[in-house]
Amino acid sequence: MARDLPTGTGVVVAAQTLGSTVRKTQLELSLRLSGIRRQPVLLKREDTQVGRSYKVRGAYNVISGLSEEERTAGVVCASAGNHAQGVAFACRQLKIHGKVFLPSTTPRQKRARIRDIGGPWIEQIIGGATFDEASTAANDYARENNATYVHPFDDPQTIAGQGTVVKEIFEQASEPPTTVVVPVGGGGLLSGTAIWLREFHPEVRIIGVEPEGAPSMKAALEAGGPVTLESIDGFADGTAVARVGNLTYEITRELVDDIITVPEGAICSEMLDLYQVEGIIAEPSGALASAAVARFLPDLPEGPIACVVSGGNNDVSRYDDIVERSLVYEGLRHYFLVTFPQEPGALRHFLDDVLDDGDDIILFEYTKKNNRETGPALVGIEIVESIHLTPLLARMAESPLDIQKLEPNSPVFSFLL
Repeated sequence: MARDLPTGTGVVVAAQTLGSTVRKTQLELSLRLSGIRRQPVLLKREDTQVGRSYKVRGAYNVISGLSEEERTAGVVCASAGNHAQGVAFACRQLKIHGKVFLPSTTPRQKRARIRDIGGPWIEQIIGGATFDEASTAANDYARENNATYVHPFDDPQTIAGQGTVVKEIFEQASEPPTTVVVPVGGGGLLSGTAIWLREFHPEVRIIGVEPEGAPSMKAALEAGGPVTLESIDGFADGTAVARVGNLTYEITRELVDDIITVPEGAICSEMLDLYQVEGIIAEPSGALASAAVARFLPDLPEGPIACVVSGGNNDVSRYDDIVERSLVYEGLRHYFLVTFPQEPGALRHFLDDVLDDGDDIILFEYTKKNNRETGPALVGIEIVESIHLTPLLARMAESPLDIQKLEPNSPVFSFLL
């Protein structure tokens, strides 16, 4: 590795800098995931960290190292929410003024937490629709005002601070993990994980997990360098990054074994499982690693698997959307456009002859507000098991009704729902 890249020793120094300022979060055995994998699966609970995310580790490591002149000039950052909370905490602890630029997609819950954590030391500015737009605005402000830009991932000190997560895992585990799985946005946590492991436990398998709607690291590896994605799905807001860092790309390319992607629907299913079984309130990005372990990773080396639950800043108002995405992904909820002929008994035929026991109508809405009889109805149906879809579609095909299934990846689906 090039000399100017951060090292595992830098992670050790960062751990000393952080000291007791941040929490040493618990490492818990997941009986659910261990049963699925038939090997121990450990969850590193960074959702219980200061600011409910690991991001405080990198932010504090950077800001605590500023000179007196730099502290006086203040700091600025861009964030989807979690990094901003880390910066807010560091600014309040060190009594340094800071500004955070947030994309408009940042959940309300995260904005409130930034305000509560930073108090009078932090000012929030909405700086674009995506993290990358907010980052551009933050960098412009830093240049114009001689402030220090605290990068959320592409800085050696940020990377070293975030690497303290995996150092703690190996200090806490009764048996050293043979595989470590972490979520990937810009790549800071993955890079910090990789530099420490390759220096102190080079045999461990390292896997990064991205949301399918924002595969920026995978795209960079395929292109031979960081590229900017034309569009991203902001649902997993903590990892919705259109372009990874130059440093994090280099480290990932050299040291990481694999990068995989996970569909947003599977993330939602894992969020619900974490909540209902483990009692963990994870944000979408926080469920990425365990979703991969539960559903997508092939055979892994024998021995414990460590997953980082990277954050727990999830707005409860999003849970309706989370349940919906999960049910659609699991094949339990489906939507149809049904045109009923204007004759007596058409709706009764649909209910009696098309639907079966256990099929439940969860939505019935005419697509036209006026002249309803000339337009189809949007019908949502929930089934007990995904295998029931085939006989349902067969009954629809035999019906005289005009029925069109809406596929989740179609423009009509996103327009109507």
